[in-house]
Amino acid sequence: MRDVAARAGVSTMTVSRVLNEPGKVSEEMREKVLRVVREIGYLPNHLAGNLSSSRSTTIGLIVPSIDNSIYTQTVKGLSEVLKRSGFQLMIAESGYDPNEEEELITIFLSQRVSGLVLHSTEHTSQAVEKVRKSGIPVVENGNIPAEPLDMVVSFSNYDAAYAMTMHLGRLGYRKIAFASLYSVHNDRSKDRLQGYQAALRELGLDPDPRIVLETERGLAAGAEVMARVVQSVPEVDALFCAGDVLAVGALFECQKRGWPVPGRIALASFDDVDLLRHVSPSVSTLRLPRYDIGERTARILLSRIMDGAEHLRGSVIDLKFELIQREST
Repeated sequence: MRDVAARAGVSTMTVSRVLNEPGKVSEEMREKVLRVVREIGYLPNHLAGNLSSSRSTTIGLIVPSIDNSIYTQTVKGLSEVLKRSGFQLMIAESGYDPNEEEELITIFLSQRVSGLVLHSTEHTSQAVEKVRKSGIPVVENGNIPAEPLDMVVSFSNYDAAYAMTMHLGRLGYRKIAFASLYSVHNDRSKDRLQGYQAALRELGLDPDPRIVLETERGLAAGAEVMARVVQSVPEVDALFCAGDVLAVGALFECQKRGWPVPGRIALASFDDVDLLRHVSPSVSTLRLPRYDIGERTARILLSRIMDGAEHLRGSVIDLKFELIQREST
C-alpha cells in the first residue's frame, strides 16, 4: 500500500479509502490510485485487513441450483451494486436441500461474511438459530414467507400463480391444467400450487388432481407433462407451467404432435425468458423483477452493514410482477 501511495503521490489513507470505501473518494482520485494498483499488481490482503473489523467485505449467496438461468439477473443486480461499494459476492448451491443450505450457512459464517442472501425461505431450525446468533443481516428473496428470517426482497409466488390462473379463467378456459417442479423442500412450488388452486375456487372451477403434475426441470419434462394431460383428460383446454423451461418443452411437444396452440390447448408460463417471446406462437407469461430483486437486496444489505440502518430489520419489500398476454392464450 505504501508503494502504491508513493507512486500515485497520495497518502496511504487515501489508498485505503479507494480500496475499502470508494464512495468517499472522488472519481478522479479513485481512477488515479487504481491505475497504479494495476500497474504494480498490488493485491490487497482483505483477510488481514478484516482481522480488526471482525467481518469481511464478502456477501454470501445461496441458491438452489447454479444451472438455472432464472438466477442470472438476480446475481447480476446483486453483484453490480455490491462491487461499487467494494464488496464481493460469493455464490453456493444448496441443491434444494435444507440440510445442505444449513452447512453452507455455517461455512459462510466461518468466513465472516458481512451478510447473507438466501433464495430459499424454508430453513432448518439450526440454520435459523445460527443466523440469528451471528447478528449479520440476511435477505430472503425467493418468496415472501409468512415468518421472515430477517429482511425480504421478492415477489409472491402465490399471488403470481393466482393472477395467471384467474387470467386464463377470464379468457374462457375452463379445464386448466397445472405443472410445476417438485414441491418437496421447495416453498415456491408449494405457493404456486396454492395460488392456482385458490384461483380455481374463485372461478367456480373444481380442481382435478389428474391434471396437477409435479415433475423434474427440463424440456423433456415439459413435453411429457403436455402429452400426459391431453391424453389422460382430453377436455383440458389450457396448461399453466410454473416454470419457463417446462413451458417451452410443452410447446415443442404440441408442435411435434400437430396440436395448435391455442386452438387445441392454450399455454402459459412463469418467468419471461427471451425464448418465450421469439417462439411461435409467443407464450403468455409472468414477468418477474429478477434484476430489481438483486439490486434492492444489495442496497438494503449495504444500508444495514455500512450505515447501521437497524430500522430496516424486518423489512418486507414486495416488488410484484407483470402478467404478459401473448399469442399462446
